[in-house]
Amino acid sequence: MATYESELTKFLRAMKQGQPGLEDRQREGRALWWDRHPDPDDMQRWKASRVPQPAYVYYAPEPVKPAAGS
Repeated sequence: MATYESELTKFLRAMKQGQPGLEDRQREGRALWWDRHPDPDDMQRWKASRVPQPAYVYYAPEPVKPAAGS
């Protein structure tokens, strides 16, 4: 029994055969943008500048009303 191969898989195989250096360029791009470690100083600044988000962001929070009888 023959195994099914989708049109997308066929396209990707043909593209890789037509461009032999494609996978190497993909690895270089991944190393450039994803496979790196963040700078500890940057991480500290990002954490210090973080603003907590309210639970429900679509409406402004209602002002706190003083308790009755005070």
